[in-house]
Amino acid sequence: MTPQGNEPGGGVAQLFDLTGKVALVTGGSRGLGREMVLAFARAGADVVITSRKADRCGELAEEVEALGRKALAQACHVGRWDEIDTLVDVAYERFGKVDILVNNAGMSPLAPSSEETTEELFDKVVGVNFKGPFRLGALIGRRMADGDGGSIINVSSSGALMPQPRFGPYAGAKAALNALTQVLALEYGPKVRVNTLSAGPFLTDIATSWPEEARQRTRSAVGHPGRPEEIVTSALYLASPASSYTTGALLRVDGGLF
Repeated sequence: MTPQGNEPGGGVAQLFDLTGKVALVTGGSRGLGREMVLAFARAGADVVITSRKADRCGELAEEVEALGRKALAQACHVGRWDEIDTLVDVAYERFGKVDILVNNAGMSPLAPSSEETTEELFDKVVGVNFKGPFRLGALIGRRMADGDGGSIINVSSSGALMPQPRFGPYAGAKAALNALTQVLALEYGPKVRVNTLSAGPFLTDIATSWPEEARQRTRSAVGHPGRPEEIVTSALYLASPASSYTTGALLRVDGGLF
């Protein structure tokens, strides 16, 4: 993605301008994915919205179109490679390119213990959090590298940096995703930038099941969970020409967890 706006006379707004770009966001129909979809659209991008729920994708696509951008709603289970292959084909048939890929879909179910973690649960967690991003990053990264370049954002988790019991498969999968960022950045650079956005606790719909204490306070420098919209500026930075010299990096957006 060629830097724009940092030449003499260029405005800061130009650095975050996504006009003419196409963004594909997995897990895009709710939570942090939804916030990123809307932010990209407001910055000028057309958007491919995908999650397992076709109806939710369709509803958000209507919101994007109301902003004056084009949108494609496509259901996809990112743990299944055949569905990923279809998603990529449909996206390129509709828009001819993908400039920004956000591997945001994830799942983090608790297990009773490591010993009691079932093979089914293990495979499901690793499939969604690592296998899917690997396949999408490989397919779209290759096309980006052969074309005009682009930006891939792997949405990881503080759980990979500060793992806890009962989250073994999730922490391991997100740690693998962090490593994948380095692999793809080297494999598809210099035309493709690949970075990790390491998210901490955010008050998305999943937080409704948290204890009230967890919804109010976190063990962090900021001291509380993030609001979903607080992911937007970091996502725009990594997606846009503003981060033209940033690749293979891990950006923590977790309020300073410790």
